[in-house]
Amino acid sequence: MGSAIAPGSTSDQRLRERRTAVARTAFVGAVANLVLSLVKIGVGLVGHSQALIADGIHSLSDLATDLLVWIAGLQASRGPDDEHPYGHGRYETMATLALALLLAAVAIGIGWDAAKRLFSPEHLLTPGWITLFAALGSILVKEWLYWYTLAYARRVRSDMLRANAWHHRTDAISSIVVLIGIAGTLAGLPYLDAVAAFVVAVMIAHIAWELGSDAARELVDTGLEPERLAAVRETILKVGGVRDLHMLRTRSIGGTVSTDVHVLVDPYISVSEGHLISVKVEQQLKRHIDEIEDVTVHIDPEDDDVAPPTMGLPSRREALARLAAHWANLPELARPERVQLHYLDGRIEVEVFLREPGAREPEAGSASLAERAGAAVAGDPIFAGVTLYRGVTHHDGAP
Repeated sequence: MGSAIAPGSTSDQRLRERRTAVARTAFVGAVANLVLSLVKIGVGLVGHSQALIADGIHSLSDLATDLLVWIAGLQASRGPDDEHPYGHGRYETMATLALALLLAAVAIGIGWDAAKRLFSPEHLLTPGWITLFAALGSILVKEWLYWYTLAYARRVRSDMLRANAWHHRTDAISSIVVLIGIAGTLAGLPYLDAVAAFVVAVMIAHIAWELGSDAARELVDTGLEPERLAAVRETILKVGGVRDLHMLRTRSIGGTVSTDVHVLVDPYISVSEGHLISVKVEQQLKRHIDEIEDVTVHIDPEDDDVAPPTMGLPSRREALARLAAHWANLPELARPERVQLHYLDGRIEVEVFLREPGAREPEAGSASLAERAGAAVAGDPIFAGVTLYRGVTHHDGAP
């Protein structure tokens, strides 16, 4: 079936492979289910086996399932657009949920009919020997379909295809139960065929519950399992420059995972270095956690879960205006090379870079420029302190 998608594969490649996988498995499954349903229902009617007829109806319902999988797969394989910025993966989830509901309805119908026959002995049927061969053929075909579809599901990491594969496995198991029921009835146990039909209904209901609950968990944005979340955390912490992380969140979208995280870095690095760290985090997650497709990284200079909030502090423009007012009597600071503001611990640390390589030293007993600059803002509670650097001319941006 080919190897799994490489971790470095592009999103477009993933979508193309998923579309191909869905189309192939849906077509093969539809043809097989059409033939099996006709054979099992026909042989069941001729051979008088209620269990085989029920199993044939189950296979007939798979035709609708294959159509549903095909339509949903085409939708899910489309890339992001203006209305669906995270892509169309949830179409797979909706299809899985619809499949679960369809299976539940089939289970209720088969179980109800079997129960009525069990309590009405006059309606019990005695199957013929030909029904044994039909049940055996169904087991072999359905088991092959299970492995065929599951291989593609693993290759493209599709929960919808995995669900459809288990649907085929359910058919194989139910056919085994039918085979046992028919054989038991032929051996002189008239109730066994109806009992087998009821067991098939219970098995179908169980699979419907598992598929439906998984789809519902995804639709309510349930995150990754704890062990996978631990792997995500470990991968992020191995990136150079990352000190810690918090607010790590994940959610599943049609077989892929979207992740967002706050990463703690050195508060005094440049914006460009912080951006590089975020890119490295994204690359490493996509490389080492196969199911992750989308990553959003928020760079934090401090742990905002425990640090004093900075939301009440003024913006850069307002802060510079306040500094200019405080330094009105310090003409040396009128036109600095640049001013760097560090919003930390609920206050602003100020770094001033001056153009001149040096300056006249103050007279004995006089305060230095740095001391006077710090003293000028000391009464303002938003500023934590001032640091001056002279002769730094590597940055040409405006203050």
